Amino acid sequence: MMQKDNRLPLYYQLMDILVDRIDSGELKEHDRLPSERELCEMYNVSRTTVRQAMQELEKENYIYKQHGKGTYVSPKIINQSLVKFYSFTEEMKKINKVPSTKVLAFEQVDCDSKLAIKMELEEGEQLYKITRLRLADDTPMLYETSYLPVRKFPDLQVEALKKQPMYTIFRDLYQVQLTKANERFRAVPTTQEEAELLQISQNEPSLLIERLTFEHETVVEYTSTIARGDKFTYSVELT
Repeated sequence: MMQKDNRLPLYYQLMDILVDRIDSGELKEHDRLPSERELCEMYNVSRTTVRQAMQELEKENYIYKQHGKGTYVSPKIINQSLVKFYSFTEEMKKINKVPSTKVLAFEQVDCDSKLAIKMELEEGEQLYKITRLRLADDTPMLYETSYLPVRKFPDLQVEALKKQPMYTIFRDLYQVQLTKANERFRAVPTTQEEAELLQISQNEPSLLIERLTFEHETVVEYTSTIARGDKFTYSVELT
């Protein structure tokens, strides 16, 4: 409840109350918030207090407004730590989202000159090219294209990729132990195809993430990922 004798300003107390309701799951993503008038009555505060709280919550990306419709709870932005190996599937489960994957394409291709340099392979070597859409609670989050050496993963079947995370297949079916990965990030414009798959506007920015994954000193995977700029932040701990 609001405490008039509290040293914290009333708008800040109201922010805390609403943030607690969002963090606890009482207010879920895209839920409509009560109107200004309703909030005034619920918490016995002025409209000025409510407006100031709403402005601050919007700045901090807790809420968003739709003109003529109301104010809604913003989707959570996923903060991904880069200090250790991470799995999209496991990271989504940690924040109580249901992960899923759509395999859009699965084919064998010749290793071209650019991939040969990246993956330290011979030109013409056979690679699996796997294109996937990664979703959380049925919302598209990542558009990925992966390349794997066929000789490292003989007889890999698309059905396995539809049932299990790729790194689980590496470990359980091929006894491949991932020891390190290098990632590079840069902001890129979203293409029309990517925007359609990710269900965003072509004007929205995206992150291109390039990953090389190793077993000891051998490259076992190169993946190029387009991540929605409105869904992810990435952090590194410096010591």
